[in-house]
Amino acid sequence: METTPSLKRTALNKARNKESLLRFLKKHQALYIMLIPGIIYFLVFKYFPLAGSVIAFQNYNIFKGILGSEWVGLKWFIQFLTYPNLQRLLVNTILISLYQLIYAFPAPIILALLLNEVRNMMFKRTIQTIVYLPHFLSWTIVFGFVYSILSVQTGLLNQVIESFGFEKINFLQKAEYFRTIIVTSGIWKEMGWNTIIFLAAIAGISPSLYEAAKIDGAGRFAQFVHITFPGLLPATMILLLLKIGNILDLGVEQLQLFLNELTYKTGDVLDTYSYRMGIVGGQYSLTTAIGLFKSVVGFILLILANRISKAVTGESLY
Repeated sequence: METTPSLKRTALNKARNKESLLRFLKKHQALYIMLIPGIIYFLVFKYFPLAGSVIAFQNYNIFKGILGSEWVGLKWFIQFLTYPNLQRLLVNTILISLYQLIYAFPAPIILALLLNEVRNMMFKRTIQTIVYLPHFLSWTIVFGFVYSILSVQTGLLNQVIESFGFEKINFLQKAEYFRTIIVTSGIWKEMGWNTIIFLAAIAGISPSLYEAAKIDGAGRFAQFVHITFPGLLPATMILLLLKIGNILDLGVEQLQLFLNELTYKTGDVLDTYSYRMGIVGGQYSLTTAIGLFKSVVGFILLILANRISKAVTGESLY
């Protein structure tokens, strides 16, 4: 029976790997110390709360707590899946998410490409500052801006429409305009901030590639197709995959501000329904079940999209 040479080599390799890992950690210890606040944040606010998902299987009572509440199995999932307006909620959620993918997702990419072509640095920085600013405004302030533009009484757009002899349009109370307003206001608020990621990706492309392309006679469009676009592809695909994984999460703050009884037909989504049932109605178990449902669907979509992306583009999250 063969003994020891191979076993000794294996043990020696393990010891060397362990020693090299310790040296590596010691060498970059400052970087790992900087990671500690981020790790603590994700543990406290992202991972520990996962334990609360058991509420979805209980008739949760805030006075009895998780341990004292009655277990009811899939009762809340059944109630959610048999909700009479579930189809409306799902259709509205998916349509608004798709519109955001089609219109809002490419907007910062296009803006980053345009800013990348600006050679006057002062002008470029001024434009960047202007388009970044809306990100720091709350949705309440943004709604105020939208109201001042679209209001029937004092809205700037309706004054222009009236000046041309047409009848005013109550944009904020017509269901057919709701999705357009939501997507457009979202683009205005977040486009500039999201541009930062794509500008950073463009900045990471080696200038030598552009210089070599110029020597070979490549024009601006050819440089974009063969250099800029491939350089943007990894960041674009990662963000797109993350967006697909959160396709059922639209955020309640923006929608709740713009939503009213006249726009429920096209604007009532899973998040606004959860808000009414959970925060307003106190049905915490039902809203937890809805959140768990969205998480499972998002996880499945993320896995499928990741595999498709890896097969088609070679880029993936893992």
